Amino acid sequence: MLYYSKGSSSTIFSDEELRSALNSVFDKIGSVKRVLAIPPDATRFHSYAGPLTVFAYQYYQDRLKAVLPALGTHSPMTYSQIGHMFSTIPQELFKVHDWRNGLVTLGEVPAEFVDAVSEHKVRYPWLAQVDKELVEGNYDVIYSIGQVVPHEVVGMANYNKNIFVGTGGSEGINKSHFLGAAYGMERIMGRADTPVRKVLNYASDNFAKHLPIIYIQTVVGKDDSGKLVVRGLYIGDDVECFLLASKLSLKVNFEMLDEPLHKVVVYLDPQEFKSTWLGNKSIYRTRMAIADEGELVVLAPGLQEFGEDKTIDKLIRKYGYVKTPEVLDFVKKNEDLQNNLSAAAHLIHGSSEGRFTITYCPGKLSKQEIESVNFKYAHLQTMTQRYNPETLKDGFNILPDGEKIFYISNPALGLWAYKEKFN
Repeated sequence: MLYYSKGSSSTIFSDEELRSALNSVFDKIGSVKRVLAIPPDATRFHSYAGPLTVFAYQYYQDRLKAVLPALGTHSPMTYSQIGHMFSTIPQELFKVHDWRNGLVTLGEVPAEFVDAVSEHKVRYPWLAQVDKELVEGNYDVIYSIGQVVPHEVVGMANYNKNIFVGTGGSEGINKSHFLGAAYGMERIMGRADTPVRKVLNYASDNFAKHLPIIYIQTVVGKDDSGKLVVRGLYIGDDVECFLLASKLSLKVNFEMLDEPLHKVVVYLDPQEFKSTWLGNKSIYRTRMAIADEGELVVLAPGLQEFGEDKTIDKLIRKYGYVKTPEVLDFVKKNEDLQNNLSAAAHLIHGSSEGRFTITYCPGKLSKQEIESVNFKYAHLQTMTQRYNPETLKDGFNILPDGEKIFYISNPALGLWAYKEKFN
């Protein structure tokens, strides 16, 4: 059922309009005593899920019993991050998702189904697990809140990914990531119907219908001044709200270019990007736009680690970002990667496959560390002086010495490709 649907590439929601839209849906749903909110964590700060969750708390007050950020494998939110993103919501309402423990298994997607949707790239059963809070909390309604935007693993972010990955278990996260990587990231990004999404939808349709989940989906873009605005809001309890949001997101968040880019400079906000696990969105989202033998420069003042999880960080340091055939060979021969397929998928995602160079300019990692995982290194201060985020504008820029670059202030907000790379 679709509860609310509004959006276009020119729509701009005010805070009051968003609050009014949510309240109208809450009124339709009627009297409930126990509410759970599942927003993203601080790595999706720009999703506008923070204010929407606050509006839900203001409506339900003490009936909002818990907030469970959809961490996936990310680090737990700090008190500071919670306060920054969710302002007036009491911190004692926040629970921490443990993706290795504390789970409930809802069912298992058959290996035959995974084999078929992956075009025989992988064949294994997929375990549909969620945080036990969703099942054992006896909630009357569960609000899954987040942004629909192009995504490297599932095609378009959010909808039931927020549930089965954001509050999912290690096996489901690992296998979904590896499925997407094996099928081919460039065949997935920007598409609502992908092998990974088919698996998640199978789990929703067959194992999760008893859970009272309602999806609150935003589409966020930039206005003419470069300010982030909400362009669309879609609320429902099935796939329809996601498909509508995906359609708008392609108009708002996807930039199709007439020619490949030879030099791309990406800035990673230090409040949002502290690891290459997240920061490699600079690679994922631009790879279909960068020319052969081109260069990607990543300004990463907050970069302090590779993986947000200690085990995954160790694996990235051990194997590095190498070409897909090398990663697949590593998986065949090494049990540590077999047990952490999301790390293997991430290594594939973070490689240019030798097609273009990737230069990281980190704030808190050394030259030795960066080069040890097969990226090039450049000094942050030197490169920031040349490519100053304060003066560059999104899109093409011509520097005083005549160098032409394409600048992106936040790779998490879009997808870039040139026509020959995206069918």
